[in-house]
Amino acid sequence: MSEILERTAGHDAKLRIIDSDVHPSLRSDADLHPFLSERWRRHIAEYGKLGRAPYANRIAYPRLAPNTARRDAWPPAGGPPGSDLDFMRAQLLDLFDIEIGILEPLMPSNLVRNLELSVALCSAINDWQVAAFTSQEARLRASILVPFEDPEAAVAEIEKRVRDRAFAQIQLTSRSTEPIGRQRYWPIFEAAAHHGLPIGMHIGGEAGHAPTAAGWPSYYIEDHHGLIHSMQCQATSMVLEGVFERFPTLKVIMIEGGFAWLPSLAWRLDAHWRKLRSEVPQLKEPPSAYMKRNLWVSTQPMEEPENPEDLRRVLSWIGWDRLLYASDYPHWDFDHPRHAFPCRLSEAERRAIFRGNAEAVYRLA
Repeated sequence: MSEILERTAGHDAKLRIIDSDVHPSLRSDADLHPFLSERWRRHIAEYGKLGRAPYANRIAYPRLAPNTARRDAWPPAGGPPGSDLDFMRAQLLDLFDIEIGILEPLMPSNLVRNLELSVALCSAINDWQVAAFTSQEARLRASILVPFEDPEAAVAEIEKRVRDRAFAQIQLTSRSTEPIGRQRYWPIFEAAAHHGLPIGMHIGGEAGHAPTAAGWPSYYIEDHHGLIHSMQCQATSMVLEGVFERFPTLKVIMIEGGFAWLPSLAWRLDAHWRKLRSEVPQLKEPPSAYMKRNLWVSTQPMEEPENPEDLRRVLSWIGWDRLLYASDYPHWDFDHPRHAFPCRLSEAERRAIFRGNAEAVYRLA
């Protein structure tokens, strides 16, 4: 393995990379104050942000990873990982020759129960992304964070941002109150397709339901692994509810949710569809056709089979044009672009994954 890494490192260093998963952080909640009205600043100070999760002071990542971050990601000047643009430049953009990094803010905004507060927070975070990052660094692009449980307000936020080329995509989470393919969410998909904006569906979120189909887990490892199931459920929902039949140009990138599950899910759905297609007359093609046309996945977290060639087989089943590089910076499971793949990549495959596929799916001009 070490010999493979040594032989490929030089190739990666020459390739200007598009990173689909970079996480910015607030230095403190006060960073949002310039973008929030006095009403909402007072509300947050007095009542906080009531989320949908029943947990108190916990997240789905292991507790032994403060801020879910790498140990070396804490800025020397202070503040949490991802909050210092200069340190992000040095540790990610400059070091790995990242030409474009897509910001994925993971903050309690579209997850709060008070939908009016959700609208205000999403708007504030979008303003903050521009002020703190994209206006200061041409290599970064923002995501339009939307209050997706209020689709009308979500569309209004999309319309507010769509003319700003600093925004590369619309951001959703893989956990929602209802399966995301339900028609109540369709106005968001319609706006995305109309404006040619992809949807970045990032792993995570809290819907207030048990995070696994079997109920509440006992261990963090169960909770963490259950995130992958949420991606499969949302992919299934979008396909079977007819989202991609209704919006054939819609592009959805499933970020940080793994990818080895995609072929087997497509095979199984096709088998069910052949027997039960009369139940879903809205589908004019097998489910796998929509998944191949409308879904992309990210490299992080990388699948690591014992036999590296098994990974090549999985990637060939998915399609080399469906995979986008994601570093997940500054999180503890960050994938180094030179060491991410345990299998050999041809130069064409490398260029597709680290750059070409992202150019085809994101709004980067």
